[in-house]
Amino acid sequence: MTFHLGYGTNGFANHRLDDALAVIADLGYTGVALTLDHVHLDPFGPDLPKRVDQVAARLDGLGLGVVVETGARFLLDPHRKHHPTLVSDAQEVRVDFLVRALRIAADLGADCVSFWSGIVPAGVDHDEAWQRMRSGVTAALDGAVRHGVPLALEPEPGMLVERLDQALRLREELGSPDLLGITLDVGHCVAVEPEDAAACIRRAGDLLLNVQLDDMLPGVHEHLEFGDGDLDLPGTLAALAEIGYTGLAGVELPRHSHAAPDVARRAMSALRAALPTPGAVSLGSEALGGVSHASGAALPGSDVVSLGSEASGAVPLGSEELGAVSSESGAATPGSWLAEAESSVLADPASIGALFPAVGREVGRTPVQGESDPLGVVHGTVDDVARAKLLTALASAVGPEELATELTSLYRHGDDAERRGVLRALAAVGDKAPTAAVELVQDALRSNDTRLVAAALGPFAADHLDVHTWRHGVLKCLFLGIPLAAVARLDRRADAELRRMVGAFADERRAAGRAVPADALDLLRSGT
Repeated sequence: MTFHLGYGTNGFANHRLDDALAVIADLGYTGVALTLDHVHLDPFGPDLPKRVDQVAARLDGLGLGVVVETGARFLLDPHRKHHPTLVSDAQEVRVDFLVRALRIAADLGADCVSFWSGIVPAGVDHDEAWQRMRSGVTAALDGAVRHGVPLALEPEPGMLVERLDQALRLREELGSPDLLGITLDVGHCVAVEPEDAAACIRRAGDLLLNVQLDDMLPGVHEHLEFGDGDLDLPGTLAALAEIGYTGLAGVELPRHSHAAPDVARRAMSALRAALPTPGAVSLGSEALGGVSHASGAALPGSDVVSLGSEASGAVPLGSEELGAVSSESGAATPGSWLAEAESSVLADPASIGALFPAVGREVGRTPVQGESDPLGVVHGTVDDVARAKLLTALASAVGPEELATELTSLYRHGDDAERRGVLRALAAVGDKAPTAAVELVQDALRSNDTRLVAAALGPFAADHLDVHTWRHGVLKCLFLGIPLAAVARLDRRADAELRRMVGAFADERRAAGRAVPADALDLLRSGT
């Protein structure tokens, strides 16, 4: 594991800071996300330099790394929580606080100072708020340069910058300053991002300076303990290891201070159970029979065929297409890695357990049809195709019962990408284990992950899913904004009842003053 597990002091608000740090260290955490607050290192209190030195010594004695958080409530204004912000009229108060935090962070030896944008005030339009944000961050960056500590912008639900793409856009507009990175709360990814937390982690990449760990439900900004929401914790931690993240991943449960030691203990147990094993994080050449690779090489989408197409049952993308990307260093191409992996599965079916998680690193994750489907929602990604080929090899090497067991295991224990790979492979292998395959499709349709739902409604679902579940799957696509092109054989299976349901959906959209998706209208017209 390359990163450090930590815990946020805002989840220990009823403890003295010294005691909180001791409990956190005793539970096995190696870092702390320190929120500057009234009771925990008040940045406006007396004898600040002396207290900072004491905290620095305490952290060092306990072996705790640290990031500085700036989200305390009522610290700057006793009447309004979190005010003023970088988009408020009195933005200079927040800027001053951030510069103070940077000075404290420098003295503590902190990795970064984490901050967010703020809620857009009433009467302020988006363009004005965006300009305020730009000017505020620019001013705070002057302090970052003076103190040599980076700032990490956190997308926060309901604020001006609430999604990762907005944070990345702001950074680009400011000239991509070296001292401006990203804080990512993985629970926020569940709540508001169009992609899962693992995908957001990969997109942030080297810009990721700070990670907050918690669970959430889609559309609900409420920090939950692990297992109480929809976060794929193993997949999230595996993604951190995959990108080589070396910073702090700190548990963020600010409303659980009443039971902090017990909550922190449960969180550590969940994290330890979800941590990737070394083999699942970094599958080296020895595990692949000596095959080296050019990791992450991109594949040309124009040369591949979607698994979601009518011909997808044959898993059309072969090793020769995957091998079309050459390596100047002489390392094996993604196609040669896949050919070796297929041979390994045919010779030793149990090897798929180690090979399946490695696919994305070996062949890449580019969308099959990048221009028209940039997220791979409709047509999938090249790792989907490669995983389908591995499962096709498995299906030819084992019997139906063993195949059903392995499909279920790979799906249940895999991250979101691995689950999608299983679902898209059902077009080729599902008929050999139909009962288990239907259960996996039904499970995926209960999620709110757009790419998972889309993958579930492929050719296998069109042939095997009961009519009630299939209709509701189509309707879920409309509610989640998934193009109906992702639904295999929609034109063949759509019936009057589905059109009635879609018509009711369209009426509700119109009544709310919202546009009806064009593909929903096309479906309604096709029945007339």
